[in-house]
Amino acid sequence: MAEPADVHFLETAASLEGSGTPAPPGVLSDERCLELFDAQLGSRHLDLAARHLQAQGHGFYTIGSSGHEGNAAVAAALRPDDPALLHYRSGAFFLERARQVPGRNPLRDVLLGLVAAAEEPIAGGRHKVFGSHPLNVIPQTSTIASHLPRALGVAFAIERAARLGLDSPWPRDAITVCSFGDASANHSTATGAINAAINCGFQGLPLPLLFVCEDNGIGISVRTALGWIHAAYGSRPGLAYFHADGCDLADAHAVSAQAAEWVREHRRPAFLHLRTVRLMGHAGSDVESSYRTPAEVASDLERDPLLQTARLLIDRGAAKAKDVIDLYEAKRAEVMALADEIAGAPRLSSAAEVMAPLRYTGIRGGAEQAAGDGVTMAQAINRTLGELLDERPGMLVFGEDVARKGGVYGVTRGLMKRSGAARVFDTILDEQSILGLALGFGTAGMLPVPEIQYLAYLHNAADQIRGEAATLPFFSSGRYRNPMVVRIAGYAYQKGFGGHFHNDNAVAALRDVPGLVIASPARPDDAAGMLRACMDAAEGEGRVCVMLEPIALYHVRDLHEDGDGGWLAPAGGRVPIGLGRTYGDGGDLTIVTFANGLRMSLRAARRLEARGVRCRVLDLRWLAPMPVDDLLREARATGAVLIADETRRTGGVSEGVLTALADAGFQGRTARVACEDSFIPLGDAAYHVLLSEDAIEEAALKLLTWPR
Repeated sequence: MAEPADVHFLETAASLEGSGTPAPPGVLSDERCLELFDAQLGSRHLDLAARHLQAQGHGFYTIGSSGHEGNAAVAAALRPDDPALLHYRSGAFFLERARQVPGRNPLRDVLLGLVAAAEEPIAGGRHKVFGSHPLNVIPQTSTIASHLPRALGVAFAIERAARLGLDSPWPRDAITVCSFGDASANHSTATGAINAAINCGFQGLPLPLLFVCEDNGIGISVRTALGWIHAAYGSRPGLAYFHADGCDLADAHAVSAQAAEWVREHRRPAFLHLRTVRLMGHAGSDVESSYRTPAEVASDLERDPLLQTARLLIDRGAAKAKDVIDLYEAKRAEVMALADEIAGAPRLSSAAEVMAPLRYTGIRGGAEQAAGDGVTMAQAINRTLGELLDERPGMLVFGEDVARKGGVYGVTRGLMKRSGAARVFDTILDEQSILGLALGFGTAGMLPVPEIQYLAYLHNAADQIRGEAATLPFFSSGRYRNPMVVRIAGYAYQKGFGGHFHNDNAVAALRDVPGLVIASPARPDDAAGMLRACMDAAEGEGRVCVMLEPIALYHVRDLHEDGDGGWLAPAGGRVPIGLGRTYGDGGDLTIVTFANGLRMSLRAARRLEARGVRCRVLDLRWLAPMPVDDLLREARATGAVLIADETRRTGGVSEGVLTALADAGFQGRTARVACEDSFIPLGDAAYHVLLSEDAIEEAALKLLTWPR
């Protein structure tokens, strides 16, 4: 069945007659107008081809750009070395950006994405995205505006790299552009990123970021209240506002140029409100008639940006109606010929091919032992961060309270004085923006080390790791990377400072993120060595790493008795990713644990030894990738495994350990003791739901008395 937008364009364009009025001086020239019309035509026919390919059983993606083709004018107002983070209706922008860089074949590239072809040049068949390294288009698979914090970070990174004298993928005067829809503008991620951008300007920090809201008035089926975008963003102090009719190419071009020039000159954020329409529904499966009236659909068809550009060309005498239709049909023929050519292109054919960008290829090797005086974990991390800052000029440390105060627990104390306020700095209290800065710094080739003050505070921003950081190398086949090491103070057992939000033990949201490295040290020497290993993986392979630091162990000095100094260790060395650490060589029982569980398990093992039970304790150290080889070796050494897990029984680490043992065919006895499926209450009540030394000892004795 013919698409109404296709039929309406042809019927209406055939009847257009021009006035012959030439373009005024200084306005979009006829030649430029024809170039942008070509991008608009290409975008429209890509949408039509997407539905044709799907109908033929070859295509998998039909969310289109029809009605948004005015964004070609935004691309025309920018330079190809301005980084762009685009939303999914940016076909014309992408084609116009590609026109500015010779040697590209963007029509074919987009079509390859539609059929999930393995040869598609950015995602390699993993998704349909607008992305290209040569075009400086950073691919996005946004979960509703989740790319805006990264855009904030990219803009910040342009200026910060210049201030620090670092190389950058983009020139010193580049600006960042970030597009999104009117429905997305309501999302907390969008409002947070825009607020953070304004806050930077308020503080006098340069932030060259152009927000482009393509407002078609509807999000799938939910209408945006008329005038809402202007009311919400048209008079925000510190945010320059520009409005253009995205269906009128001349107006969109003129206003986009003004907005881009303003951002480039002032190095401050601006908001370009581009009024558009949505044609052909939200996607191919969308039945608009179920929620829109025929009059509403007809009204949008009359505002079709392709028709408006055709009128502009005909009015100026730059083309006749027949010429416009000929251009339209010639573009159809070009796109459909390419679509037929790539319809059967090979797709990814194995799990190994799909997962190639996630593969960690670092050389494991052996651990490097530290030497020197014993220190606490907090001191070890602080010392290592300072050394890394000295060694790596592109490294930045930032977060809430990390600079002047030196962190809530003193872990970053003195680093700002040591390395300067441009490299160690405080942020606003917004975890999404903190991680967004890290995403931008990483994309710019720097080495960000953001701090999330407490594990519980991560959860309202976890998608910046899950949906943005972890997916960028996957959906760009490794052509884009955002290395980072996210430090998170977590777990329970703080004395005198309790309650759920400062004693969170929920790690399930991190454990299943593909490719994410999760470090969970217990001892000072391991904390230092694992931090260094994470930095090496981030710098060398672009890995995204999370380091979960047990708050309760930051300042611990003793192991068994007061004053024994048994928990102090020298800072330094290196701990290869995925390598566990074994304590003792007992042959009766293997206790598998991590973080706070290590200290409790070692203390429980001493008590068990007094009762004739000889134990060995395996500290996993890495929750992902888990040290499975070490686990199996130590499990087989005793034939009995007890997992001491300070996370929750449901979704906790012990589930993964038991699964690894079962998958490997371990035939010995297994048991686990974990925290209850509960939030952590205040005060002594917490100990009713947390893992304890007594619980470990009792579970060990119970396991060993089970009949074999």
